[in-house]
Amino acid sequence: MSNSVYSQSTAAPPAEIDADGHKKDASLAEMAVKPEGDVIVDAVWGRLDDQSGPNYRNLGWIRAAVLEIKTQIGLGPLVLNVLGFVPGVIVIIVVAIIITWSDYVVGTFKLNHPEVYTLADVGFLIGGPIGREILGFAYWLEQTAIAGAGLLSFSVALNAITGHGTCTVAFVVVGAVLNVLFSSIQTLDRISIVGWVGLAGIMSSIITLAVAVGVQDRPSAAPQVGFWSPDTAVARDATFVDAINAVSVVVFAYAGTPNFFNIVGEMKNQRDYTKSVITCQAFVTAVYLIIGCVVYHFVGQYITSPALGSAGPLLKKVCYGLALPGLLVGCVLYTHIPAKYVFVRILRNSRHLSKNTPVHYIVWFSCVIVNCALSFIIAEAIPFFNDLVGLIGALLGTFICIQTEAYMWLWDEWRSPNRGTLKWKALVAMNITFIILGFFVMIAGTYGSVVAINQSLHDGNTSSPFSCADNSGST
Repeated sequence: MSNSVYSQSTAAPPAEIDADGHKKDASLAEMAVKPEGDVIVDAVWGRLDDQSGPNYRNLGWIRAAVLEIKTQIGLGPLVLNVLGFVPGVIVIIVVAIIITWSDYVVGTFKLNHPEVYTLADVGFLIGGPIGREILGFAYWLEQTAIAGAGLLSFSVALNAITGHGTCTVAFVVVGAVLNVLFSSIQTLDRISIVGWVGLAGIMSSIITLAVAVGVQDRPSAAPQVGFWSPDTAVARDATFVDAINAVSVVVFAYAGTPNFFNIVGEMKNQRDYTKSVITCQAFVTAVYLIIGCVVYHFVGQYITSPALGSAGPLLKKVCYGLALPGLLVGCVLYTHIPAKYVFVRILRNSRHLSKNTPVHYIVWFSCVIVNCALSFIIAEAIPFFNDLVGLIGALLGTFICIQTEAYMWLWDEWRSPNRGTLKWKALVAMNITFIILGFFVMIAGTYGSVVAINQSLHDGNTSSPFSCADNSGST
């Protein structure tokens, strides 16, 4: 696809022929036009009919915001403990601003190019087949690794609740089975119902944690007899490796941007997408700042990892019990979305994509099961998986959550009618700056992650593959 056709944000793609041979205008597809009765023609899904197949364009903006929030909630106050209050807060706010811009660009790019459904489609539009494979693999790998981390988090919760009632691998298997069942729900509109439950669970758990650390006698990791005091600081003199790893954690916590392509692609009115992004990012940032600062203020250096165990054995069980649905839903989203990417790629331009045919179901369930199985294997077979997730986040997080979106804006707007205006020049400078910052965080974060992996291996702080050991900590 030539750059000249799609170079301007105001340019409309040429008319295309859908799977049934009908001429369609892709510029109208994003509005979910109904040219024949109740049949919707979409640039990705083709002809949609509620009675003959799932409606992949039925997601409202409020439910979209819930899904966007659920792909990101999960950051603890680690960055504050490493950098101190002021630098930690600044890092969270700066990353939030940059990622919010990236999320906004996803929506404008989708409106300009309705045929785009995932980052792989962006890669094909900009870089041809090679670009599609590079961005597609980076996108799939990051999502699948996060799903694996979600399965481990689910096992941590069950270990904490049951007091390590059985082998940890068994708990991961339980999470994988539940994950497949819920991830198989065909549309994000229906999954958003589960998303509400997950969001409520996560929010209730972290609010309970914040209240508990404020009223408890002492944190679970603090000395249980004698004097204790939380060691909090306005700013800390952290090593470069510790500082860059803390920054990478914040970037990784906001790294839901690749999922936003799928979310806007299934919205009823894609022009409402910006409202969902603003709602999402305002909510997530407020939670990160308020909960992070409160917990760090009362716990200080005695924060545990994961943070839900900071308030003692009983509250640890309570917090994990409340968080359990949210941990599962997070895993569901990071399985459903990459599975949907493979599903769409296999069946695109086929009538089976949006119709309830045997081929549709066989391909869809196969994509979900295989994707979950790979997440399970990656999570259980690699003894330093947590450090590996950090490495993947550092190596791929900025690339697919900041740099790609900045380049997308430059590619779309380079020949814009607004070219040469002060606003255009300022936005060009901003996006180029984001790309440069992205390279710095990518290189430095990768270095920090490699150092952390090497240190873990040297100290013997790695588990064995498919270990039955308790992974919830001793408190």
